[in-house]
Amino acid sequence: MAAVTTRQGLIDYCLRRLGQPVVEINIDEDQLEERVDDALEYFQEYHFDGVEKVFTKHVITADDITNEYITAADPIISVVRVLPIPSFDSFQGGFFNEEYQLRLNDLNTFSGSSLIQWEMTQQNFSLVEELFSIAPTMMFNRKQNRVYLETDWATKFIVGNVIIIEAYQSLNPATYAEVYNDMFLKKYATALIKRQWGENLKKFAGVVLPGGITLDGKTIYDEAVEEINKIEEEMSLKYELPVDGYIG
Repeated sequence: MAAVTTRQGLIDYCLRRLGQPVVEINIDEDQLEERVDDALEYFQEYHFDGVEKVFTKHVITADDITNEYITAADPIISVVRVLPIPSFDSFQGGFFNEEYQLRLNDLNTFSGSSLIQWEMTQQNFSLVEELFSIAPTMMFNRKQNRVYLETDWATKFIVGNVIIIEAYQSLNPATYAEVYNDMFLKKYATALIKRQWGENLKKFAGVVLPGGITLDGKTIYDEAVEEINKIEEEMSLKYELPVDGYIG
């Protein structure tokens, strides 16, 4: 069977799984599109193959300092952390700054035979930095698409400072067509469409068609609900990323 590489291909696959063209699937085109949207959104929200880790550079502007937040780039769904890039200007006191003097001393004593001393010095400096440096609390609000840093922006940042945002962004199927062929996505989209089909038929419960056939939308609906619950449980146990980001 050929791989599914398009949105329409995914819809056709789901309908064939449900029995079309042997069985008529009573569902509107708009309903099909909406259920596929729901499946994609769930896949991108929870499946580790639906997102990618990215590092985006942001240059601090005057508006950022005034607003006290950073506008994140689409389609970021969670922010892990914000990494400042230190510059020489960030060493307050210049040549007399403790960090600068420690780094300078490390370079002066470094030689090919002193790797152990170098590593021990780096570990010690990292420990001191961790104990005495207070990182600002960060929060990402996905609806506003903003990264908030709880710090004194007026003294912490100046225009032109560069920071790196470590985040997760959803994969765009238009760019990564392999998303459409993911087995989990195909199963989940099929189950959502089946539930919609059963929901539609439930409105005609008890109606007898020519030949004595009775529409049984409730059975189709109940089967789909059970399938969806199993798929979502499987997602939680096998495919969901661990929580390491901030989402408002």
